[in-house]
Amino acid sequence: MPRFSNPVEFKETPVWMLRTAEDAKQPFLFRITPGNVKTVGRAPRADFVVDAALVSRLHCRLAAGTGEIEATDLKSTNGTYVNGARVDRATLKDGDRLRVGAVELVVVKTVAESTGEPANG
Repeated sequence: MPRFSNPVEFKETPVWMLRTAEDAKQPFLFRITPGNVKTVGRAPRADFVVDAALVSRLHCRLAAGTGEIEATDLKSTNGTYVNGARVDRATLKDGDRLRVGAVELVVVKTVAESTGEPANG
């Protein structure tokens, strides 16, 4: 049986998904991996563009870790909400709800198998 000098090692890499409910008028799905920081807003320069009512141009910032996402409001006009409460900064975990403007996103932590290659965050 041949032996391989460099066996491929698979690691489980957490991937965070933020998605609207299945029956949402405007469906959105965003992915972020640990170590990445993304902005949410309706401006084209936002990393995650949410072109919807009451969303500021740059509404909030998301910083992903392996066990949570930190959401920071960027002085949005209508506020950032986590599980129904207005926040300046909050820690999001699997199952939490993030609302920007009229759009509510559910936070889901998934695991992707990786071969150690860097992910696009």
